[in-house]
Amino acid sequence: MAESRSPGAGALWAISSVPFIMVLGNSMLIPILPTMQSVLGISQFQASLVVTLFSVPAGLIIPLAGFLSDRLKRKWIIIPSLGLYALGGLVAAIGAWMGQRVFLIILIGRVIQGFGAAGTAPIAMALVSDLFQGGERSRALGLNEASNGLGKVVSPILGAWVGSLLWYGAFLLFPILTIPVMIGLWLAVKEPPLRKGMSATRYWQSFVTIWKRDAHWLLVGYFSGATALFLLFGVLFYVSETLEAVYHLGVFARGTILAVPLTGMCTASYLTGRWIKKNRPLMKGAVVGGLGVVAGTLFLLPFLRSPGWQLGDLVLSGIGTGVVLPSLNTLITGTAEREERGIITSFYGSVRFLGVAAGPPVFSQLMKLPPIWMFGLCAGLAAVAGGLALLFIRVSGHPPSRRNTPFPRPWGTAQKQRA
Repeated sequence: MAESRSPGAGALWAISSVPFIMVLGNSMLIPILPTMQSVLGISQFQASLVVTLFSVPAGLIIPLAGFLSDRLKRKWIIIPSLGLYALGGLVAAIGAWMGQRVFLIILIGRVIQGFGAAGTAPIAMALVSDLFQGGERSRALGLNEASNGLGKVVSPILGAWVGSLLWYGAFLLFPILTIPVMIGLWLAVKEPPLRKGMSATRYWQSFVTIWKRDAHWLLVGYFSGATALFLLFGVLFYVSETLEAVYHLGVFARGTILAVPLTGMCTASYLTGRWIKKNRPLMKGAVVGGLGVVAGTLFLLPFLRSPGWQLGDLVLSGIGTGVVLPSLNTLITGTAEREERGIITSFYGSVRFLGVAAGPPVFSQLMKLPPIWMFGLCAGLAAVAGGLALLFIRVSGHPPSRRNTPFPRPWGTAQKQRA
């Protein structure tokens, strides 16, 4: 069978711009949340809702977007969703401009953005897997995750810089930055044709078959991804609040400091995508090891007194997260064929968004505890995720299934089929 021609760098960069834009949806706002509290006279918990009410709708709607993307062209889902994302940013900017009494309008705008986000980054992940094969796929997904990480690096600085000029200017940036991405996708990405003839009934039967076959590790993969992002955004929220309350740093200084550990994460994501290639045992080791690094650094953090040592510890934690995510991306997107991949990756995208959504509000309550207890609980959660990955992700001792799933079928299945 002839190998399909690579879609080219232009298509890859166009698709990778989608997670870059999406991550701005939360990361760009974190440095300005303390300023928002002061200007609007809202509580810390209310400010955290600006993140939560973006991520929860996205997490709930993503499976529907994934199903539609499997039945239609991926671009037909991504591009209109980007338009909705831009519109929500404009609504939130109008609410912020109107002042203190209309905080509700900001939240409505964020909900609209969340609905738009549902059809973007997770579908882009499936689209990358459609277009690239083999080791090229892991490198492309690594770049996709690195783009996500780069957005996390750039966004706090960008949000802080714009916020220092106009505190709600970050909301206005969403439509300005999103429109070029929509144009790039439309022009650069040429999707392969969908296979005809799969009915909705057969589609769901195929999905159920995949789920029954791989649920033992898919649930662990979903939990690991959600845990990594929950801890990442929770810690970023904690750091931003601490820099303002304890060190009295301005919004731009906060954004610059937040970008340092995120740079470690971005670099680790890119290098991991190039490193793992098609090596499934290496992917498992990266997931387990990365979560172990996150657990160890968070456990150590409250014992460090020097701000420099604390920042270095956070950089190591970011590197651990950066190793985990592209490995999970490659494993999960390789579970299904083209026609079912959208919904499999969309469930993964859902739990990622819900992990992000839970981070700031949960940490706003955890901050009432002594730091040693707060970070001890966080380290324990990362350790549990790593332990589950070690126990349930199996990559040796079985032949691969005919659908090229990243993990073998349960014991005895292959032998029965040969018989």
